[in-house]
Amino acid sequence: MRAKASGAPVRNRASCDADSPHGVPESLTPWLNLRDNGCNGLGMSWHRHGRGGRRGYHHGNLREALVEAALDLIAEKGPAGFTFAEAARHAGVSPAAPYRHFRDRDALMADVARRGFERFEQQLAAAWDEGRPSPLTAFDRLGKAYLAFARSDPAYFSAMFEAGLSMAEHRELQEAGDRAFAVLRGACETLVVAMPAAKRPPAMMMALHVWSMSHGIASLFARGDAARRPLPMSPEELLEASALIYLHGLGLKSDR
Repeated sequence: MRAKASGAPVRNRASCDADSPHGVPESLTPWLNLRDNGCNGLGMSWHRHGRGGRRGYHHGNLREALVEAALDLIAEKGPAGFTFAEAARHAGVSPAAPYRHFRDRDALMADVARRGFERFEQQLAAAWDEGRPSPLTAFDRLGKAYLAFARSDPAYFSAMFEAGLSMAEHRELQEAGDRAFAVLRGACETLVVAMPAAKRPPAMMMALHVWSMSHGIASLFARGDAARRPLPMSPEELLEASALIYLHGLGLKSDR
């Protein structure tokens, strides 16, 4: 995968590495915009096959290209199976180019994981739908949405939960994860109100229990990659049965 320059011959690799922040003095960076430098400056375009099929890559989309490259590599090799340089090569840029946007590989993975949690939050919130038409029905949808995300977005799922990133070192990632968890916690707060007073657990404790149960089933049996394990029933059926047993023990009866 290599650069295609429009209207100018392509020079050797060394000259095209001028897009690196380490390749030229900072004072000369504006000159990278010129189209007569052999690399076509900000006008250079790239083409590659990725998760979305063949697409053009323009210099202004370097961050997006790197995120897509990371997702491709996670799907192929797992979240720990590739280097920062491999992500750059997969995106079709020089090994130094990613440093324009990311401090290191962990920073790239944190950005991928953050985006995953944002997608996750949106899907969970849509499934919960503020508890309509009834909290138990919405809660069932919430669990199925958790499983559906693990199945449909396995690369994001892996980046979010299996990349070994420190939440404390990546504040935006932690905040995105907290917002996703808040959907589940809010649902549990709604359900707790309907429980017999003597059996009401703290909503946070209930949310952690349900999260652990849902995540375990998603990770073992519902994920959309080769790590999925066989199960004599659907993951949705297993989660539904587990949730009913748990909620019944707290005094909540099915509204079906």
